[in-house]
Amino acid sequence: VQLVESGGGLVQTGDSLRLSCAISRRLFSNNGMAWFRQAPGEEREFVAGLDWRGGTTIYADSVKARFTISRDNPKNMLYLQMNSLKPEDTAVYYCAAARSAVASRQARNYNYWGQGTQVTVSS
Repeated sequence: VQLVESGGGLVQTGDSLRLSCAISRRLFSNNGMAWFRQAPGEEREFVAGLDWRGGTTIYADSVKARFTISRDNPKNMLYLQMNSLKPEDTAVYYCAAARSAVASRQARNYNYWGQGTQVTVSS
């Protein structure tokens, strides 16, 4: 199974970005999915997650009301729409597939990870 993120870049405060994650095979449709991020010198932190149907979503408090996670199961794609970006959102963003059908805030519950895409927000 391969996860490949795209869509990162350098933006200014208040801008928007849409991250995408392509999954290499159909395992994706039965798994909870999530986005995590890791800033330099910091631990990897949970950003957003959703269950295999996409009906239940969870968010970190720091991104709630600004970020939206979604999935397109037939296309094996996961997305993260990021609005009103702030400098503190600067990090490498990773998509991850869970061991179960539900999402979790804990990184240990995910067994497939992408290589990450850099998001940099300038002030």
